[in-house]
Amino acid sequence: MELKENERIDDLELNGLKIIQNKNGFCFGIDSVLLSDFAKEIRRNSNILDMGTGTGILGILLSAKTQNTKITGIEIQPEVAEMAQRSVELNHLEERICIVCEDIKKLKQIYEARSFDAIVTNPPYKKIGTGGINENKAKLVSRHEMTANLEDFISIASYLLKDQGSIYIVHRPERLADIMVNLQKYKLEPKVIRFVHPNQEKEPNLILVKATKNAKAFLKVEKPIYIYDLQGNYTKDILKIYHKQ
Repeated sequence: MELKENERIDDLELNGLKIIQNKNGFCFGIDSVLLSDFAKEIRRNSNILDMGTGTGILGILLSAKTQNTKITGIEIQPEVAEMAQRSVELNHLEERICIVCEDIKKLKQIYEARSFDAIVTNPPYKKIGTGGINENKAKLVSRHEMTANLEDFISIASYLLKDQGSIYIVHRPERLADIMVNLQKYKLEPKVIRFVHPNQEKEPNLILVKATKNAKAFLKVEKPIYIYDLQGNYTKDILKIYHKQ
């Protein structure tokens, strides 16, 4: 695979999978790895939508963690979508993963209602006007709600999900109230929440949420995930997710 300027190929250490990343762009983090593991329960033969696929990391990981699924990754930035497509080809996953360069706000014009069995999304965490503004456009769009906000992601997901289909989200704990309000507004019932902490002595900095369309109310709070132990090493939970234990 021919690489462009500032690009590199990283080994995902899972089934021989690899991914192309641009060191000056937005590289995937542990949030995407955690979300792919959180969503691995998605049933075989499901039609999955990845809203805001970026480098394509979620779809590529889910191709190994789910069976016989079809995954559509939506990415608004043409250069990022093209790089994700090359990662799909690098892994010979063309029959499993389709990358579409499009604004998620236009998905209702492309797909019929109730087209997908499951949706995964790692949306921009920060509202416009909050947090530091990165001058790099790719990072800016990935981190801030420049092109679509949280309600856009959730409302469109509700339209595209089949009844009893689920959405899996990774986000920041400070946005939990916004997440819950919008999920219930669009008939997506929160079913599972899991907080992610850097270690046992620190506050959570990520949250994983599963919600199901038109489901009955019942919320389970799973035990937290700690990324590191107090010596700075990965915990058993993280090593298991990385298939190193």
